Amino acid sequence: MRFERREHPSRLLTIIAPIGAILAALLVAGLLILIAGAPPLRAYALILKGAFGSGLGLSEMLTRSTPLILTGLAAAVAFRARLWNIGGEGQFYLGALGVTAFGMIPAIAAMPAPVAIVMCLLVGAAAGMVLLLIPLGLRLKFGVDEVVTTLLLNFVAVLFVSLMIEGAMKDPLAFGWPQSVPVPDNVVLPKLIERTRLHIGLLIAVAMAVAVWWLQSRTVFGIRARAAGLNPRAAAFAGVPLGRTLVMVACLSGGLAGLAGAIEVMGVKGYVTTDLSPNYGYSGIVIAMLANLNPIGAIFAALFSAIMFVGADSMSRALSIPSYIADVTVALSLLTMLVAIFLAQYRVRR
Repeated sequence: MRFERREHPSRLLTIIAPIGAILAALLVAGLLILIAGAPPLRAYALILKGAFGSGLGLSEMLTRSTPLILTGLAAAVAFRARLWNIGGEGQFYLGALGVTAFGMIPAIAAMPAPVAIVMCLLVGAAAGMVLLLIPLGLRLKFGVDEVVTTLLLNFVAVLFVSLMIEGAMKDPLAFGWPQSVPVPDNVVLPKLIERTRLHIGLLIAVAMAVAVWWLQSRTVFGIRARAAGLNPRAAAFAGVPLGRTLVMVACLSGGLAGLAGAIEVMGVKGYVTTDLSPNYGYSGIVIAMLANLNPIGAIFAALFSAIMFVGADSMSRALSIPSYIADVTVALSLLTMLVAIFLAQYRVRR
């Protein structure tokens, strides 16, 4: 038995692969639910009910999906160009911290809300860019593996956030709780639905997914980034400026992750804490792989993950099984997706 690469992978097979991967993950997770002493079909029905059964559940699911879309896009953009950005978590936190620090400037609070919001979003994106440009510079200059540097910078970023919210940016009205000063009222993102946490950040995330899809499929930069990912040596031989292309990819990827952090502060939390992110940056890697690095697919992959995370709480209360089954299911989806991608590109020969 051997594996043979398909010369022309079927488009239908490429579309079916993610669906099959998710179904396989749900099947395996169902066995774990059964071992825990609960009926799998009822558990999945309760997950759907928790995410869609009420206006609150639906709004929370969409709110949770907003940063997942952006961190998924950040990973997808980088991975397509073979820039292994594992630092989405740190970029998320630095974007959140950057927008909060920028909001402390007195002139920002006096600006009209639309202008202040746009400026803060740009600052958050710029902070994420900086954190990714550092390991990219080490790779281009000294050949340092960016997997290691981006991963380690996550811990550096979180520790730096902890330093700032315990020191220069600590909220004096927080009664000793480690959190930053709140952002000004004029930079808080408007709500899409009153009396919920759902805000216009969702529309921004979807718009960014469409913009990234257009950028990758309709521009010279997108073609160069794809060529750099498929075969760097051939791309360089064809005249693609690899260094400049990777810098642009890093700016886009880090900017998206930083934008996710800025939107989470401006739309949901209002201030920065060290538990601001329930691993949004790491989850973005799973989102990117589930979407097969497709920007539009990242929207649906993020919605799937958000449904699992939000609905699992309802399921856990009703059936008395751990809500961590959602994390297991999403992780299994990543593993099955990797297998599905492999089988879509290779066939088994006897």
